[in-house]
Amino acid sequence: MSESRDNKQDVVRVNFDFRRELAAKIEGNLAGFCYQCGACVGDCPATTYSDDFNPREIMLKVLYGLGEELLVEDSILWECTNCYNCHERCPQEVKPVEVIISLKNMLADRGIYPPAVDKVIGTFEETGRTTPLSGAVDRQRERYGLPPLAPVPMDEIRALIEPADGSGDAPARSPSEGETP
Repeated sequence: MSESRDNKQDVVRVNFDFRRELAAKIEGNLAGFCYQCGACVGDCPATTYSDDFNPREIMLKVLYGLGEELLVEDSILWECTNCYNCHERCPQEVKPVEVIISLKNMLADRGIYPPAVDKVIGTFEETGRTTPLSGAVDRQRERYGLPPLAPVPMDEIRALIEPADGSGDAPARSPSEGETP
């Protein structure tokens, strides 16, 4: 037996707690059906523009339960464009994009997301919309014969984003640049 196989540091131990946490977020254990064929990589725009992003490698880390490598600051997961090409190509119907979106949700639950996502969250919490309204939006709607946007029922939105237990313990997010804490 080679020396590296004797070294216990080389052994990967599956973290089943991480896999169970992920399975609770999505349709059960989708990742368990991935047999690493690589079809998800073939048409992935994020893979085209990033040397680091690879949905097959993400799925392998999920299979091994290596959440500590995925659920980190500056996670590679945020490079996924959510285009669903991997979902369409997967012969096992594993839905890699759904797994990645669930992993992003796990990151968000931990208060870990890039500044751009934080800005969208702040805008939504303030206005009920993911993009700020402007005169340009109003002019475009008018140009296409669309009615003005209706006001957003912020009381309903706040009720939806408030934690169910009423504790007020929503996942913490850091204030965006220019936003007061």
